[in-house]
Amino acid sequence: MENKTSRRASFKKMGMGLAALFGVGTVGAMDKKVSRKEVVGPIVTDQDIPLFSGGVKHGNTLYIAGKGAHFDGDIKSHTDHVLKELEKELVRNGSSMEQVLKVNVYLADLADYKGMNEVFRGRFGKNPPVRTTVATYGGVPGDSLVEMDCIAAVD
Repeated sequence: MENKTSRRASFKKMGMGLAALFGVGTVGAMDKKVSRKEVVGPIVTDQDIPLFSGGVKHGNTLYIAGKGAHFDGDIKSHTDHVLKELEKELVRNGSSMEQVLKVNVYLADLADYKGMNEVFRGRFGKNPPVRTTVATYGGVPGDSLVEMDCIAAVD
């Protein structure tokens, strides 16, 4: 009987060790991960119910929600505006354009790809981030010609 009890305890310890190894842990361990998340941007609301966060920091990573340009203009003026808005948000939260790791670009019209690239080129320093560019079906919300979001490292 004593042998069964010690074997059971050993299996239990081994299971807990494997759980920790594969990221399955206790609620306390999960609370520590979640507590590192910090909302950093304004909350867009609909009738006082949060819709999404403008930005979130998690550890040394900053996630910035999509920025658009909601005024009359061409793709170059919209791209310039969006990049300036991203930069403001990055600097406000302890990062910079040079620390951007990933950018998603959403174009209302794929014909604007060349013009967007002309303004985009060089804005992130000598080592540009990874980028995905897509043309959206139905346009970008708010009649912007371009929208961008990004992920960046934070000091």
